[in-house]
This record gives sequence, C-alpha cells and structure tokens, in this order.
Amino acid sequence: MLATRIRQKDSVFYFASYPAKEVLERVRFISRFYGDGEEIAPQNLPQHDEIAQFISRVERTDEAFQRQMSKSKVRQLRNFYEMAVSQPPIPGTVLLFTSDELRFSALSGQDAIGNLGEPTAKYLIIDGQHRLAALKFYLQEHPAEAASINVPCVIFDGRSEDFAAEMFVIINSTPTRINKSHLVDLYERVSWADPDKRFAARMVEDLYTEGDSPLRYRINRLGGRSQKDKWILQAELFNELHRWISGDWRKISRTSNLYRESERFYEIIRDFLKAAQKVWGEAWAHDAYQITKPVALKAMIRVCADLARTDAEPAQGRIKRWEDRLTPWAAQRAQFKGDGFYERFPAKGQTERVTRIHRDLAKWAGIEVKAKARASKT
Repeated sequence: MLATRIRQKDSVFYFASYPAKEVLERVRFISRFYGDGEEIAPQNLPQHDEIAQFISRVERTDEAFQRQMSKSKVRQLRNFYEMAVSQPPIPGTVLLFTSDELRFSALSGQDAIGNLGEPTAKYLIIDGQHRLAALKFYLQEHPAEAASINVPCVIFDGRSEDFAAEMFVIINSTPTRINKSHLVDLYERVSWADPDKRFAARMVEDLYTEGDSPLRYRINRLGGRSQKDKWILQAELFNELHRWISGDWRKISRTSNLYRESERFYEIIRDFLKAAQKVWGEAWAHDAYQITKPVALKAMIRVCADLARTDAEPAQGRIKRWEDRLTPWAAQRAQFKGDGFYERFPAKGQTERVTRIHRDLAKWAGIEVKAKARASKT
C-alpha cells in the first residue's frame, strides 16, 4: 500500500488512502453499532489487549456512547453519505493503531513516500468508529459506490498500548464525549480499575507533585499548568511503574496498608532517580543527551526495580549507597549523546530499545536483571 511517512519530533506515523471495502475488512469494531434492522456486533476482545478493553469500557459506560446515541449518529452519517455528491463523504482522517511495527520501503529518490506493509491483526480504531460503521451500512445498500470511496487514514504503529490509550483520551476529551481526564487519573476513579493499577497511579501522582521528586512537573499530563519541559508521557511512566508493581504484586498485596506501601515505593524510585541524577552529572536533563528522554528513563526504572528487590533497605543512606552502585554509568555518558544514539542502541522499535538499554545499564552497574522482567514487553 502506498503511504506517506510523517515525522513530528520523535514520532513517526503514516498517512494512507484505503478503498472503503478494504479498510472495513482491516479494522475491528469494539462497540455495538446499529443501522435500520442491521447491527455490527463488537468483536471479542482478548484480556491482554488492555487498550481495546479500556476503550470498550469507556464507550459502554459514558452517556455519549449509549446504544441509542450510537444508532442516531450512525444514521445521520449514513444519510450524509447518501446526500454528499460534490462534497467528500469522509473528509477527515480515521485514526488507526497497530502494535505491529509495519515495514516501510521508500520509493527510489523519495524519503517520505513508499510502500507500507500490513499488520498481522486487524487495526484498532482510535478515532472514527462511527464513521466506519455508517460506511459499512451504507455500502450494504449501495455496493456500487464502494469503488468510488476512499478513506483517508492516519496509521500509528509499533508503539505501546499506553500510547494509543493516551491518544484516545486526548481526541475524545470534548464536551460531547468523555470528560477531560487522563488515562492514569482514571485508574483512581473508576470501579473496574485493579488495585495494582491504582497503586502504580498513586506513584505517578507523587512523582509529579511531590517537591522532592526529580520528575516533578516533568511528566506530561496533557493539561498540566507547569511550563517546564516535559520528559515523558504520564501513561508511559505509569506503564513502566505498573510493570514493576505487577511483578511484585503478590508480596505487595499482603501488606496491611497499601497506601503507606505506595509511599514507600515512591521513596524508592525517588531515591534511585536522585542517585542517577548525581551519577549522570551535567548529562542529566541536557538537550544534547538522551538521559531524560522516555527510552532511557523507562530503562532506568527497570534497573530501579531490579535493584530494589535486593537492596531497598535500609532506607537510611540509600541515595549514597545507590550512587556508589551506579557510578560506572558516568563512564558511559558519551553513549547517550543524541547524535548517533539510535545507531549505538540499534533496535526494531522502542520496546526492543528499552530492553537493550535496561540490559546494558544493569550490566555496567553489576545489577542482576530479574529473569521474568527480561522477558516481558514494554
């Protein structure tokens, strides 16, 4: 499929035009939609597909996504498709997501235009389910129109599920859809959130608000008031902390006071980041280095989890103790310079790169990587 590769800062995504029939075959609907006497049943969602589970729960519980409104909206869109002649029926892009990293082969003499591969599974629709549902009903009644309708699509690939969830929240944060909020904030407020996720969400909150946190106001909460440069998306940070917490949850859950235990874990990650900040020296928060960029921060959090399992106590003297432990990192500062960083840490995508940097950081500091953590995904 011919596509345009679009770069924005550190992000890469694609723009493509799909024939109507083809795009409908390549997407999955996760909510129920109705036409006149017809319906599109939602596909079964695997339990491990957290983003699809999240979106489907929001759509089932928020008033804007009740069945009657979906039916009305789908009918209005289908009628518009029938009436539109000189105007394009679908002028706006549909946003699609796949966790697969799609292969892009640039055309000769081109950098941004080339052939884009297809995912192994169907796309998740971040934005545009109603438009595509209406299109499906419309094509059932007017199959001859299929050849003349192409759907503009923006495709995001090879990113973690928290990226798609965060984007869903941003796009749907309007008065007619879900209330303005953030994915991680929701874990503290909704009844279906698991206790381990609430635990990790409290840690994120403390890292953003506490005055002694090295990440204070550096977390992008998509609406925070601070004007400081942001280092990492709230959802990405949450994902790493939850990865750590879920691995140790059996032990954590046996404590009598989970709130106090979340404070203790905050103090552990706070002390680790303070020790790392001292070791990295001027490279910390420096634009010429990748130290406080998402990939390195996520890898350091994994090292923190490894170290905390064997050396979290005593808390007294922990920062100095860990600073001494991480001292070998100082000799590796040049590895994290922005120029050539991705060549020095080659990988197929962010997930693999975080795993690689985690492994290298742990090796340099002589810290054992927990076997289960090494095999897990971002």
